[in-house]
Amino acid sequence: MSVGIVMLVHTALDRAEEVARHWTRGGCPVVIHVDKMVPRKTYDAFVARLSDTPMVLFSKRHRCEWGTWGLVAASQDASELLLEKFEEVRHVYLSSGSCLPLRPVEELVDYLEQRPRTDFIESATTADVPWTVGGLDQERFTMHFPFSWRKNRYLFDKLVEFQRAVGYKRRIPRGLIPHMGSQWWCLTRQTLTAILQDPEREKFDRYFRHVWIPDESYFQTLARLYSTNIESRSLTLSKFDFQGKPHIFYDDHLQLLRRSDCFVARKIWPEAARLYDAFLTDPNGAMSQQEPNPGKIDRIFAKAVDRRTRGRPGLFMQSRFPNLGWENGVTAGRYSVFQGFAELFQDFESWLARATGAQVHGHLYGPDCAEFSGGQTVINGALSNNARLRDANPRAFLTNLLWNTRGERQCFQYGPHDNPKINWHMSRDPNAQISVISGAWAVPLFKSNANFAEIRAEAAALQKIESKMLDELRSPDVKARVRIWTMAEFIEAPMEPLQVIIDEIGQKSLRRLSEAPRLEDLAGFGQFLQNLKNQGMHPYLMGDFPVDPAPRNLPGGHRKPYLIKK
Repeated sequence: MSVGIVMLVHTALDRAEEVARHWTRGGCPVVIHVDKMVPRKTYDAFVARLSDTPMVLFSKRHRCEWGTWGLVAASQDASELLLEKFEEVRHVYLSSGSCLPLRPVEELVDYLEQRPRTDFIESATTADVPWTVGGLDQERFTMHFPFSWRKNRYLFDKLVEFQRAVGYKRRIPRGLIPHMGSQWWCLTRQTLTAILQDPEREKFDRYFRHVWIPDESYFQTLARLYSTNIESRSLTLSKFDFQGKPHIFYDDHLQLLRRSDCFVARKIWPEAARLYDAFLTDPNGAMSQQEPNPGKIDRIFAKAVDRRTRGRPGLFMQSRFPNLGWENGVTAGRYSVFQGFAELFQDFESWLARATGAQVHGHLYGPDCAEFSGGQTVINGALSNNARLRDANPRAFLTNLLWNTRGERQCFQYGPHDNPKINWHMSRDPNAQISVISGAWAVPLFKSNANFAEIRAEAAALQKIESKMLDELRSPDVKARVRIWTMAEFIEAPMEPLQVIIDEIGQKSLRRLSEAPRLEDLAGFGQFLQNLKNQGMHPYLMGDFPVDPAPRNLPGGHRKPYLIKK
C-alpha cells in the first residue's frame, strides 16, 4: 500500500460507508473522523457496520463547524492515527464524506508512486488568491475570530469592526508566510510527519486556532516549510460559485465528471445513485489514464455562474432584480421609440408597419391605455392595455412586452402626454433606438379648435415636460441610440433621417416603397407659434419657423411627396 485516506464525515453516513469500502477494496487504508455533532447512537451504528473491515479505523471526534479549528484538529488526529497504524503509507489523501472517487483506485496509487516526493496541496499567498469572498484575506491572519461567522454573524462583524477601528493586529509567528488554498490535499508521509511533529507545533496550533477558516491555511502554510516539491493544486475536483459555496454534483453531471479526468470530486449529492453506481461499481467505466485536468470543464462552470448572476438578457430574476445595473441587458431585444412622428406625419403608424414589417404600436404609455397595434386589448404574455396595471411598474411592462415578443421588432410612439417614468429607463437601455422630433406635440394643438388661452397653458406644460425628457436623453449616462431634431430641422429634409431610421430597424427592404409618409398641413403654423409668443409663452423646442412659410402644396390641393432615394 502507498496511499492512505483520511475521511471527514458529518452526514450521509451510508454513502461514506460505500466510499470507504471502495477505497479498501483498492488496497488503501482509511481513517474516518465523524463530526462530534453526529448523535452517539448513529455513530455507533456506523462504526459497527464497518467493523468487518480491518483497514478502516476511527479517530478521536471533534466538533467541526465550518471555518473553525475543529476541522484542522480532526485532520491532525486522523492523520496521526493513519501514519501510526499503517507504516507502508507514503501519501495521505484528505477527503470528505461527500467525496467520490472518479477513477479506479489503482490509477491513483500508480500516479502517486510515480511522484513519491510530490505534495499536492493548493498553496498561494494572500496577494495571489483571487477567490476570497467577503474580504478578510490578509486580515484573517492578523485578527482574532472567537465567534462563529455562521451562528454569531453579528458578533463576528462587530469584533472585526472594533479590531479595525483600534488598529489591532496579531503577530504572525516568526518564519511563517501565510498561504491559502483548498482544504483537500494529498501530502507525502515526510511532509505530513514534519508538520505533525514540529517542535513548535503547539505555538503554531495556538496561532491558527484563531485564524479565520484555518482549514484553508494551516497545512497550506506549514507545507511550505517542509516540502521539497509542492504541486500547488488539489487532486480533488471542487468547484465554487460566486458566493464561495461549493457546487453540488447530481446524476446529470455524470459525463461532465468523466471529462474532468480528476481522481476525486466533491460535493456529491447523497441521492445521486447513478453517480455512485457508475464510479464505485463499474470498473469498465474507468477513464483513460490522463493527467487530472479540471480546466476541461471550467468553461461549463463559468457559464453556470454567468447564468446565475446575470441571467438571460431582458429576463429579470431574483438574484439581480433589486440591484440597479445588475441586469444582463435591460431588455430582451431591440426596439424603436418615436416621439413626435405620429403628430407630424399623417397615418405614420400604418406607414411604418408597411415599411419595416415590425409590430407598430401607438402610445404604449398613453394616459388612457396602452395602445397596442391593431387595437388589441391583450397582447403576448397576457399583457393588458390597462393603464393602472401598466403604471404600477412601467419598467416591468416594457421588459415583459419585449420578452414575450422577442424575435419581432417592436416600435411605439411616445411623447410628453405619456407616463414620463419610463423615459430614463429607456435612455439607459442599449437596445433602444429613440428618435425625437422636438416640439411636434404643438401640431395637434395648432389643428385643434380649443380656446387659445387653454392652448397656451397646455403648450407651456407640454414644453416643460418635453424639455425635461430631452435633458434625460442627453445625459452622459445614456446608452440608447438617440437622435433628436427640432421640428424645423426635420421638415427641411425629412427623407434622409427617415431612411437612416428605417435602415437601422432593418426588418424589411425598402425597394418597393416610393415615398415617405405625408406631412400634416403646416400652413399658418409659424403664425401660430408667433401668437403663442405674443401671449407670453416662448415655444423654443420647435426651432426657427418663419411666420409665413413658403407653401409646399401643389395645384389642386395635393402635397408633393418626399421620394425615398435608392
